[in-house]
Amino acid sequence: MATGKIIVAGIGPGAEQDITPAVLKAIRSSEIIVGYKYYFRFITSILTPGTVCIDMGMKKEQQRAEEAFRYAEEGKTVCVISSGDAGIYGMAPLIYEMKKERQSEIRVEVLPGISAFQKAASLLGAPIGHDFCMVSLSDLMTPWEKIENRIIAAASADFVTAVYNPRSNGRYWQFPRLKELFLQYRSPETPVGYVRQTGREEQQITVTTLEALDPEEIDMFTIVLIGNSQSYLFGSGQIITPRGYYRENDLKATGIGQDIMIHSFRKIESELHNKEIPLGKKWALLHAVHTTADFDMEHLYIRIRML
Repeated sequence: MATGKIIVAGIGPGAEQDITPAVLKAIRSSEIIVGYKYYFRFITSILTPGTVCIDMGMKKEQQRAEEAFRYAEEGKTVCVISSGDAGIYGMAPLIYEMKKERQSEIRVEVLPGISAFQKAASLLGAPIGHDFCMVSLSDLMTPWEKIENRIIAAASADFVTAVYNPRSNGRYWQFPRLKELFLQYRSPETPVGYVRQTGREEQQITVTTLEALDPEEIDMFTIVLIGNSQSYLFGSGQIITPRGYYRENDLKATGIGQDIMIHSFRKIESELHNKEIPLGKKWALLHAVHTTADFDMEHLYIRIRML
């Protein structure tokens, strides 16, 4: 039985001070380090002498995973590095998929890292203070139609949105399309911040608005953060997305109404004859009864199901 292990570690956006202690320990204690060759520049100073480094170019993720399993099956401790967090557009999902495909008994451990969008957010102020999502514009393995649907969902739902892989030499029109879609749902004055080479020596920080955002300034090394309808600019260019603490009085008033509604829903539910209605359907039924004050809605629901 193999005694090796694969550690999938996120090394953060690029600066050594952003590497977590757990990841530092894993890199120093591993016999083999596998990763995209560009990332080794960020960990050279912490490698233990004699560590075997397997560095590969772009689009070699599957080969890197295969090498990790090959060495682990020889009994070695292997650390597979990803930039940012290993589970966010990183190597962790692929390693687990390969473990399943190979029916491998090799132990896999995932160590989180500071993601580029988190680092970028800290440099821009506090843009992700409320609900947010991430969208990658890379259509190498995801159809553009699906990506565009996700963009529309994020924009229309008022999520603060982090954009990964916004542009490349061969993918130049997708980011302008994202801007076009967001302008259908967001104010032109929506704050937008983007950071190029986040956490690295070449780092560049820009704050603008959705309307003024210039796609030509964005490349593959840029993380873009688009605010929501409550986001605003503050001070010397910080983007703030409030959580709502300064609406405390309004929230208290809203909370009273919510308590009354929840109490009503519980009362309605206790009066239903059919207790086995699926939760997703029951929630709609409770709303219908609450709105109409008509318990015949339950019988109508049952008749519709029987059709």
